[in-house]
Amino acid sequence: MKFITAYIKFVDNLNEKIGNWVSWLTALLTLVVTYDVFVRYFLKESSVGFQEFEWHLFAIIFLLSAAYTLKTDQHVRVDVFYTRMSEKKKAFVNLFGSVVFLIPFCVVAILASKNFVINSFIMGETSPDAGGLPARYILKAVIPLSIFLLLLQAIALAFRSFLTLISSGNKSIEKG
Repeated sequence: MKFITAYIKFVDNLNEKIGNWVSWLTALLTLVVTYDVFVRYFLKESSVGFQEFEWHLFAIIFLLSAAYTLKTDQHVRVDVFYTRMSEKKKAFVNLFGSVVFLIPFCVVAILASKNFVINSFIMGETSPDAGGLPARYILKAVIPLSIFLLLLQAIALAFRSFLTLISSGNKSIEKG
């Protein structure tokens, strides 16, 4: 049990730090979009590189925040039945969903993205557009990294749910 609780704490802290760091990227994205709008509409100029930088930042924010979103239980779900369940029933749903759906999805997605990322690195992929950003392979490398972080958090959720199910009483294991 010590290993399980240590694992949960480690992964929760890791994804909490990454989530906080990513939140600053959101502020940066806001500044970049504001600058791009100003330059485009008031100075009548445009930059493909800046527009690509916007969607690169958005992609990184979206991908790297997935594990944090799962950690904080802010992901999208249909709460019609879930909100009315006891903590033990919620733990069962979370355990089942993690083991049967989320963890296998993460493993498949990591394996499926491996060649995609490796090929991008090997060819030194850059933007196909003139004036676009170089090193697109770095952005593509975020895909398996973010899914790996999601996998770690899914395992932590499964462990937390398991501990809730085996605990006496109706207390859930607190999030770190």
